[in-house]
Amino acid sequence: MSYDPETFAFYARNAKSYATRREKVSDTLHHFLAALPAAAEILELGCGAGLEARHMKDQGFRVTPTEGNPALAQEAEQNFGAPVAIMRFDELEAEHKFDAIWANMCLLHAPWETLDQIFARIHRALKPAGVLWASFKVGNGAQRDELGRYYNLPTRPALMQKLDGAAPWTRLDHRAGAGGVGADNQPYQSIWCIAKK
Repeated sequence: MSYDPETFAFYARNAKSYATRREKVSDTLHHFLAALPAAAEILELGCGAGLEARHMKDQGFRVTPTEGNPALAQEAEQNFGAPVAIMRFDELEAEHKFDAIWANMCLLHAPWETLDQIFARIHRALKPAGVLWASFKVGNGAQRDELGRYYNLPTRPALMQKLDGAAPWTRLDHRAGAGGVGADNQPYQSIWCIAKK
């Protein structure tokens, strides 16, 4: 199972309030898009409220937003202005289809032991030389926050090792994220993983 039922239920209950929590796209999104060819085909995993999917579409990219939680997908459709596919990470079956995959603060909810299979599916879905950009909160191992949400919270070395072992990437890199304060009002530090097929 590539999702945690308690976390899934939290976002289903709070979909409407979560959808209005953020009004600005990630600063990293601009770096991601700048590295892609015009009209690149992008898969977004865990699109949440659809804010960044809409921005990518407005910039002329071909975007396929996906969200595993039907309640969040409904909110995302209103923001995106088009259907959002309901798909969990372990349901990704595409092969050599996307120029890039954007996974902003979503894979951090996947059980740590399932990330190998998820990264392998992502690798398969990318075209040759395609890239994955995925962000995580850093920590010292899986735990739940005060709202009951599961986080895998890896160290940087553990995360890079997990990526490296999952698929034959031609390049792996990472960069520090901006961090912030979560819905549980707790500060966090984030990391971006950048992997090239």
